Amino acid sequence: MTTIFGLPAHALLVHAIVVLAPLTAMLEILCALWPAARRRLVWLVLAFAVAVMVLTPLTTSAGQWLYNQLPEHAAILETHQERGQWMIYIAIALLVVAAVQAIQHWVESRSSEPKRVLAAVAALLAVVIGGLSTVGVVLIGDAGAQAVWGERE
Repeated sequence: MTTIFGLPAHALLVHAIVVLAPLTAMLEILCALWPAARRRLVWLVLAFAVAVMVLTPLTTSAGQWLYNQLPEHAAILETHQERGQWMIYIAIALLVVAAVQAIQHWVESRSSEPKRVLAAVAALLAVVIGGLSTVGVVLIGDAGAQAVWGERE
């Protein structure tokens, strides 16, 4: 996919990633720290993580196509392209956390006894992956914005 309605697909798809990835990370942290939220939101979070996983290769592929269309590559554009390759790892990590939380929800719904070790591991994963993925998306996006709009002072 290279264009959508005549516009570069990357410019449109990237906005979905910029919203969904940090939103998924935030909801994963919320679900990890608040069991009532997990009971209500775990399947939505899993759906968001799957959406990020599906959109990431489409977005990076469209970005690579756009990158190849330009005759010259500024250093910041190369930085954006290199950082954009992080996104698949971020998407995988978000999906793993969402899957762990879905498993946690399933286990807890079938047992009256809380599984403290599972809850601790899930919470640690959610907080670490959530924080790192949000920082990663910001760094990727910042380089992309600088490539398009120039460095702001």
